[in-house]
Amino acid sequence: MEVNKTRTSLDKEFDMFWSNVNCFVVLNFPYEERCEFVKKANKCVYGTNFVPYMHLLACGFKCKNQFQELVFVSVFFFFCFELLICLAYAVHYYYSPALKVVSRMLHMNEHLAGVTILAFGNTSPELLTNLTSRRDNVPVFANCLSAALFVVMFVGGWICYLCPFKMSSYSIVRDLLFLILGVTLLEYMIYTGDRVSITECFILMLIYIVYLVVTVLDVYLMHVAIGSLRAQIDALDSLEQTQDVKQQRMALEKKYNLIKLDKRVDILKRKTTSMSSESSFTYMTKRPTKRRRIDMRANRSIVYNVFQRRNQNLFKDFFYALRPVDLADWRKANMLMRTFYITRAPVVIICAIYIPLVDYEKDLNGWSKLLNCLHIIINPAITITMGKALIFRESSRLWYSNIPDASIYGFYSFAVTVPISIFVFCHSRTAAPPAYHWLYTIMNLTGSMFLTFQCASEITLIMDVCGRILNVESDFMGATVKAIASALGNLVTNTSMAMLGYEKMAYAATIGSPFFSVLLGTGAALAAKILTGGSVTAEKMHGKYGENAFVLLILGLFSTLLWTAVLNYNARRSVGIFSMGIYLLYLVFTLLIKNGIIQPYFFIQPARYTYGEKDDKL
Repeated sequence: MEVNKTRTSLDKEFDMFWSNVNCFVVLNFPYEERCEFVKKANKCVYGTNFVPYMHLLACGFKCKNQFQELVFVSVFFFFCFELLICLAYAVHYYYSPALKVVSRMLHMNEHLAGVTILAFGNTSPELLTNLTSRRDNVPVFANCLSAALFVVMFVGGWICYLCPFKMSSYSIVRDLLFLILGVTLLEYMIYTGDRVSITECFILMLIYIVYLVVTVLDVYLMHVAIGSLRAQIDALDSLEQTQDVKQQRMALEKKYNLIKLDKRVDILKRKTTSMSSESSFTYMTKRPTKRRRIDMRANRSIVYNVFQRRNQNLFKDFFYALRPVDLADWRKANMLMRTFYITRAPVVIICAIYIPLVDYEKDLNGWSKLLNCLHIIINPAITITMGKALIFRESSRLWYSNIPDASIYGFYSFAVTVPISIFVFCHSRTAAPPAYHWLYTIMNLTGSMFLTFQCASEITLIMDVCGRILNVESDFMGATVKAIASALGNLVTNTSMAMLGYEKMAYAATIGSPFFSVLLGTGAALAAKILTGGSVTAEKMHGKYGENAFVLLILGLFSTLLWTAVLNYNARRSVGIFSMGIYLLYLVFTLLIKNGIIQPYFFIQPARYTYGEKDDKL
């Protein structure tokens, strides 16, 4: 008797089972069977970033009951706290000074730097996370708008509360209107038609490009207007100073000073906060104070002496730069602060070894000869090796199993970096940074962004794992905890910039980051999903909380337009509380919907039935 060997679709589905099954299904299995499951399921590997949490619980820690699970969940939360410290420290002490250096070199004003460099740096981790999770059926629209609501309302309100300031009127109105356009356009594209097309994704990305062109063109026209006004004032100075001439000159000077105020971000002549290590723990709760003007040339050569040897105090400066805690701060600190210093010590050492510091407001601009020469070798090698192992890994292998293969590419970089490091060591002095010290900003930005991306991604993943173990609804986690976790980089970076005296840059980033995420980030993620064979339907995009986030975000943006106009573009502490209140209102609505107390806003699909047929798709 001949056996029929024809394979059915069910057989093919069983073949693809271990590639498609969600890793969190293992939580429904008995504890003794979980280890075998996570070893076979590809998403238990592909869904990890740095630490394979489900592997640890099932195979490493071998949890036998729910109590042991909760104990190790508390360990994960402590690791999450350590990552949050790392994120805050890297952003405040390395990333923010580098952004100021780049803004100064490119002659950007605060607003342009906020909506471009700062917004891109804050949102790029979220963009990469969305691209890597394109195969998962997550409500992208709901999660994106929830994160945007947190950034615009809560982070923007937090900045207004901490540091009241005068906004750039034209720029802020333009950005708010563009953001409203982007959010409503995305909603319209989802609402119309069966699914989002690749053309609509490219239209979203095109709108963002148009916004960048308009923003850059606006700054260029501002420079032209300043030059024209300066020429008119000089022409009036050559005339006889009659009463009419004086009045014209006063009017032109008033207009000139108004535009000049927003022309350029001068990194070295701004109000800043002088922070010691102790004050860095509480810098989010203090307002900036004015201090003396910073002279970059004086800071560069503050200890320079032509009679000193080129390598004097070489190792002393090296170990001083690597110190995890300042001894003076340690002696003055209480028990709580000393605990914080001990917790932060590994983060300080890792950042000091990996990321070169370029800060024009510090002595020697952050230069440490021996350490900076080592940075030329260490920074590219670690970035290439870890990036290759983490990002370009196979779906069936954990990242650390790719280290031997990825390290080869790191060793290849030595052929370029070692000669450069030797040249810098022979050419430079310990008492003053070289003229090309600003080039270290490139390694600073790449290292800071890579570290913050890994920290933000890992925090988001920890929240997801803990939420699944604690039986919290996945849509609720995505709309609340994961949205906040993914936006922690925005909170830390923008708060740091505001406390350093750059409130306009920080607030501009709270609008530019969601705009980047809504248009370019979401558009790229949806396009990648479509091109890889997936479908983008309205039900998958909205989830349970998408419409609530959309309605409250639109209300928040229009209310921001209203209070900026009413208050003559003065950001006050009261409007900061009001803005944060809108986000808290969203959390209240989300909690009530989760518990079934109220109903969510329903996404109404366009009718596709004949006359007289009942519509049950509400």
